[in-house]
Amino acid sequence: MSSHFPWLTAILLLPLLAALPIPFLPDKDGKTIRWYALAVSLLDFTLTVYAFWQHYDFQNSTLQLSEGYAWIPQLGLNWSLAVDGISMPLIVLTGLVNTLAILAAWKVTHKPRLFYVLMLAMYSAQIGVFAAQDLLMFFLMWELELVPVYLLISIWGGPKRVYAATKFILYTALGSIFILVAGLAMAFSGDTVTFEMAALGLKNYPLGFELLAYAGFLVAFGVKLPIFPLHTWLPDAHGEASAPVSMILAGVLLKMGGYGLIRFNMEMLPDAHIYFAPILVVLGVVNIVYGALTAFAQQNLKRRLACSSISHMGFVLIGLASLTELGLSGAMLQMLSHGLIAAALFFLSGITYDRTHTLIMEKMGGIATSMPKVFALFTAGSMASLALPGMSGFVSELSIFLGLTNSDAYSPTFKTVVIVLAAVGLLLTPVYLLSMLRQVFYGKEQRGEMFDKFLKDANPREIFIAACLLLPILGIGLYPKLATQVYDIKTVAVVAQVRQALPVVAQPQPPLYATSVFAPQLPAGHLLLQSAE
Repeated sequence: MSSHFPWLTAILLLPLLAALPIPFLPDKDGKTIRWYALAVSLLDFTLTVYAFWQHYDFQNSTLQLSEGYAWIPQLGLNWSLAVDGISMPLIVLTGLVNTLAILAAWKVTHKPRLFYVLMLAMYSAQIGVFAAQDLLMFFLMWELELVPVYLLISIWGGPKRVYAATKFILYTALGSIFILVAGLAMAFSGDTVTFEMAALGLKNYPLGFELLAYAGFLVAFGVKLPIFPLHTWLPDAHGEASAPVSMILAGVLLKMGGYGLIRFNMEMLPDAHIYFAPILVVLGVVNIVYGALTAFAQQNLKRRLACSSISHMGFVLIGLASLTELGLSGAMLQMLSHGLIAAALFFLSGITYDRTHTLIMEKMGGIATSMPKVFALFTAGSMASLALPGMSGFVSELSIFLGLTNSDAYSPTFKTVVIVLAAVGLLLTPVYLLSMLRQVFYGKEQRGEMFDKFLKDANPREIFIAACLLLPILGIGLYPKLATQVYDIKTVAVVAQVRQALPVVAQPQPPLYATSVFAPQLPAGHLLLQSAE
């Protein structure tokens, strides 16, 4: 559906421009600023939903709502925005999580003006990452998003906030260099110089060049996802960040890594993706098992949830590398599902911290009787995280497993080993999550009379925030088409594009991993090519 109004520009710029007058608003106790920031984020989310509902064609896999303006012609920088089935649902997720995070930050009293300026600026940058169709603009938005996160952790975080924030900025900023180097190499490759991402995907690159560029993007987006061993910043950042910031970190920022892998690595470099696919599967299994095992060792509630996120992002890697439509659809659903689930759990962990003033689980024991509503909501979020049937996590992980199982790109031995190891991670997940619930809510009572007075149950605002996240989880779990119909047309097109690259890989000289029993069977028999035909 065509629309002449610049919807994406309005959605992107509204939070950023609205943040500018916050330092000058008359306000003494922060109430006016809180309501102002909430109104801005809610208005932007409403505009997002309206624009996509009225002007987005769900049966079209191409870029839509395209906008292009010459921004800084001397540098070749264009203001180029568009959305498709990969980016559109992630923008909606961004709007929902950011709006609820601002509502969750209702009690912030330390430097509230700066806090809400940074929250709104980060909101704009995240939308810019998902909507940008110019390489330089994408990189600019990617970098712009880092600064608010660093400041939000270092100023409003826990006792080790400066260490956690510095580690975050070092990891992600160094990773960003790989985006710039690989992207510029692609832009200047060949006879024409272009920064339009769609045009970059149409260029013909030498296979060696593609592999190097793919590796560069994999490092950059692997830090954000995060992929082992580039993950170590995440538990520290979550352990020190305030609950609203953790909601955005887990709900949106990790998804930027998955989005980049689809947009750049799969769409622009399909030849290299065939070669790297088994590596992604192996890394995904490592993430699943390692993240689950590491979660056992954490006595800090938020660090345990952070390690759980590492484990769940491993399923995204397996889905991307399955080379099947069902697997990629499952990876998209896993990103959306985890965004909702993780945001809910980190918000609820913040509620628990507000009452108990500790994140050490063994010191919280026995609070279920005093906080039954929080216990019920926390249990619902944990059930979703461990992929209970009827909730969104079950559908996404099942789709990824079936996508890999049905893939004819890998040998039966390889698929069996991967599924068995990933199943081990699945079995570990309910153990560490149920253990968490037991320690926090039914552990040995640590309360006294002075402690008891802080244990107030969830108030209506907190119940509303949790419900806004849990209801979509339940809705998608019961009727997955609510989410899958938004992006399935696009995921089918992406997989078809990758399949077209298979003749390039199927040469007499197979890649080294093709000789292993755990190897994909691409060179021998051209199975995927035959199935595509």
